[in-house]
Amino acid sequence: MLTEPSPGERLAAALRRSPVHVDPSLASALPAAARRALIAKLRKAPAPVFVVLVPIVKGGTWTDAEQLATVVHDRLGRDGIFITFDDDSQDLRAREWGGDHRADRAAWAVTLDRAMDDAPLAARLSRVADLIVSGTGQQEYDRVSAEIDKRYKARHGEPSPEGGTGGGGGGLALPLGAGAAGAAAAGVAGFLVWRRRRMASVRREGEGLLMPRTVFATANRATEDQLREQASREVIAFGELLDDSTVPTSGERPRTLVARALDAYQAAGKTLDAARGVPDLAGVLVLLDQGRDALASAQAVAKGKPEIPPVPLCFFNPLHGDATGELDWRPLGSRRRLSVRTCRPCARAARDKRTPEVLTDRRDGREVPYYEADPSRSVWAETGYGQLRDDLIERVLRGDNTPR
Repeated sequence: MLTEPSPGERLAAALRRSPVHVDPSLASALPAAARRALIAKLRKAPAPVFVVLVPIVKGGTWTDAEQLATVVHDRLGRDGIFITFDDDSQDLRAREWGGDHRADRAAWAVTLDRAMDDAPLAARLSRVADLIVSGTGQQEYDRVSAEIDKRYKARHGEPSPEGGTGGGGGGLALPLGAGAAGAAAAGVAGFLVWRRRRMASVRREGEGLLMPRTVFATANRATEDQLREQASREVIAFGELLDDSTVPTSGERPRTLVARALDAYQAAGKTLDAARGVPDLAGVLVLLDQGRDALASAQAVAKGKPEIPPVPLCFFNPLHGDATGELDWRPLGSRRRLSVRTCRPCARAARDKRTPEVLTDRRDGREVPYYEADPSRSVWAETGYGQLRDDLIERVLRGDNTPR
């Protein structure tokens, strides 16, 4: 039976239908006519723009703008500009993947512009869109920053906080990511408070540590050489993440999870070095995914939070990405039924008695589904890429995937 889609998956599905999604509780803030006008304007932008307006509240589904934008981007599998509310306010925030059109500056320019203080949401979104379309987000940010700097100096008769400039425009250097329209007016103390608060939350233990789902959207279309390059990049990225992560290991469970993450990293590197084809390269991504799951859980447990449930990759083809549903499946020619987790298209195909888009392995001169390969010669077939056995990392480290 398929599991219910996650909140991130539901938002991604909505954005595939329309680039502007507004939570029903906020519908009156952006009426249908305003949405249509905004969508028409966004079509002129130099990159895809997605507007996701949902409540961001502590203890709710979405607790900060960084979490919301990251999860929705990963689940959507498309790069672009993502506009959300900024944490628990109705200020606007923009994040971009795959380019740099100064969308973040555009959003902050509107948030900090006194002329927009009492403007309705539709007007503020329209203004952000205008700045993105015209490519003048940085200039407007510099202008607003300079005005704030000037007012601060006039009020206090002293240099502006930080003594900095607004991105080269001579104005106040506002900390992008610190959320409040009146930040500059609060003075030095205000800046320090917002900076400390933002720096403390800039890296979130859960979704931010998980492998970006765009990795799989790219991997599924890649040639073997491209996949090898991508796997190599992901191994390096995870190694850097491990180097940068500081997880208190005073408890037994965090220590165990960190050790598992390190083992997964070692196993992924070992598999990459010996990879003979796409099945092995897919195995690299599976091992990295398991390692990131373990590291995210270690950080959560160390902070007194529950472990983050790992989400395996699609049983039929790990390059499809997350396994969003569970399937009771019987392999062709076998009486044994298996409970496997798959991506939605593969689950639908199997239920319709069609053959899913299976990752194949070349054995004895012919292509066969990887799970039909001789398990004594394929650790992937033996473990179902970790779904049929929970000791994939250990098997790889002891050499079960080496040529025989």
